[in-house]
Amino acid sequence: MFGVFDRWYKRKFSDPNAMMLLMLIIVSTVILLIWGGILMPVIVAAVIAYLLDWPVTHLHKRGLNRTLATSITLVIFILVSISLLVGLVPIISKQSVNLVQELPLIWDSAQKWLASLPTKYPDVIEVDYIKNTMASMNQKLVGIGQQVISLSVSSLFNVAALLIYMILVPLMVFFMLKDKQLFIEGISRILPNERRLITQVGEEMNQQIANYIRGKVVEILIVGGVTSAAFTFMDLRYSLLLGVLVGFSVLIPYIGAAVVTIPVAIVALFQFGVTPEFWYLMLVYAIIQALDGNLIVPVLFSEAVSLHPLYIIIAVLVFGGMWGFWGVFFAIPLATLVKAVIKAWSTPIINEAEITEVME
Repeated sequence: MFGVFDRWYKRKFSDPNAMMLLMLIIVSTVILLIWGGILMPVIVAAVIAYLLDWPVTHLHKRGLNRTLATSITLVIFILVSISLLVGLVPIISKQSVNLVQELPLIWDSAQKWLASLPTKYPDVIEVDYIKNTMASMNQKLVGIGQQVISLSVSSLFNVAALLIYMILVPLMVFFMLKDKQLFIEGISRILPNERRLITQVGEEMNQQIANYIRGKVVEILIVGGVTSAAFTFMDLRYSLLLGVLVGFSVLIPYIGAAVVTIPVAIVALFQFGVTPEFWYLMLVYAIIQALDGNLIVPVLFSEAVSLHPLYIIIAVLVFGGMWGFWGVFFAIPLATLVKAVIKAWSTPIINEAEITEVME
């Protein structure tokens, strides 16, 4: 047994480059697990910097100074973000409040429907079973309501943290974009000399993460915008709120689409009942989801789609459990990172003597 392990270790980690890659992964994971909360503004700034690097680089190539290109891009990004917040947040907030106020009516209708089932199907469903089920669900809903209230109260104490984000994050994004090459050179000096595999994986992941962030933002805007427009056209209540939820659901592959279908179906069923309008709306919603999965995602994430769906779901569960929202957001690139690391470790080790012999 020890012989098998020894041979495996020598085959995979006898190369110093492989050991340095393993050490870097371990140290990075420990830092994120211990100080991830403190470093969250830095992570947010890095995400935005990846998103804005493309326009900054193109403006710089057209002759603009890097500082000026960064300033123009960041100002436009801030103005667009503020416009979206001013335009969408009041409407979404109003629709959210109205939906919360209407939830008791929705639940009352659901209880009446459940209570009618024993009458319709006396041989299949018992009255006591329905009563016990509704009592249990009422208790759970009371608990959920208390949790929501406690969360809303505790969120008031995060106003200071929000102000810090609004000041520090734009500053960090500006410096990350303006002095990008300086930071790259600084990181290069810190890394050990045995960094062939680190460089190989780093270059691959740098491009992957940049493409993923830009693609994911575009996907959210397309899916959320089209869904909101379709729901508004079909006169569904809370169309903008539900459209935004559908847009953000793409952050969680497969699972998000399944979860967000529940509120969409509940609101549509409460408004239209089991009528043709309800089925038309659900058909349109299914078409949007199908186009997202079979057209938008393959176009935007052509390389990431090569991952098997099972691996993506496992990545969402594992990294989401470790780092919460950001673990879910980066589930696909992190899964790609694991794939790239395994690929790097699987490449045959070529020592200096073999390189010299090949060159000769």
